[in-house]
Amino acid sequence: MTRRVVQLLVGLFLYGAGCALTVEAGLGVDPWTVFAQGISVHTGIGIGWVTNIVGFLVLLVWIPLRQKPGIGTIANILLVGTSMQAVLWLVPPVSGVLLQVAVLLGGIVLVALASGLYIGARFGPGPRDGLMTGLHARLGWPIWACRASVEISVLAIGWLLGGTVGIGTVLFAALIGPLVHVALPLLDTARANPALAAKPSDASIARV
Repeated sequence: MTRRVVQLLVGLFLYGAGCALTVEAGLGVDPWTVFAQGISVHTGIGIGWVTNIVGFLVLLVWIPLRQKPGIGTIANILLVGTSMQAVLWLVPPVSGVLLQVAVLLGGIVLVALASGLYIGARFGPGPRDGLMTGLHARLGWPIWACRASVEISVLAIGWLLGGTVGIGTVLFAALIGPLVHVALPLLDTARANPALAAKPSDASIARV
């Protein structure tokens, strides 16, 4: 249990840090961060704090979908955006194409590693992943279709609000699935505790 809790907390902190690096690279970010950026542009609230607020609002959508949050869900809402905001304060924006690409790729790799850590801890999905599994359960759509519809929607809204869409957005979409697919089996706590393997996990979403 101690290992799982530590793995969850470290994973969520690193997830936020990785997202912050993709923001600082300035080449485009993942759909949910584009959405948070767009809201931040119009409200003046930091991207990290917006991420926390959006996570909470998404959790409210779980109610009609009859999803039940776990410890990991609540921790995700509290920690990812906070970590992102802290790293954005500490790390200045980068300039120069080579450095921007390096920071972008480093952020994507860090997000993949962090995903393996927090998903592998098996304390429940994050609010956004739970939204997809809830839609899958209620509507019967394939998870990939639920994910695509949700992420395309938030990407479009975020872009219209002023979020950054670019090559980084494309690279994130192309690389994150394969990278998490590698990281998750290495960090899944069910390998050490087979009883956890029977518990639901958002691992299938991470692989899509």
